[in-house]
Amino acid sequence: MNFQIPHQNLSAGVIGGTFLSAITHIGSEDIITTIVLATLGAIVSFIASFMMKVFVKTIKRQRKK
Repeated sequence: MNFQIPHQNLSAGVIGGTFLSAITHIGSEDIITTIVLATLGAIVSFIASFMMKVFVKTIKRQRKK
């Protein structure tokens, strides 16, 4: 099977145009909201991982006694 794109310039133009038209509709508030939520998600994920690590160490120590 041959999956070549017959008109690469046309495909690049369509993808580029779609991307640029979507960018114009995204407001700065949406970008700020996304950044804040991504940061908050990363912090919560880090805290949850850290707490689970401490919990597992505590359980392992109790089993050794």
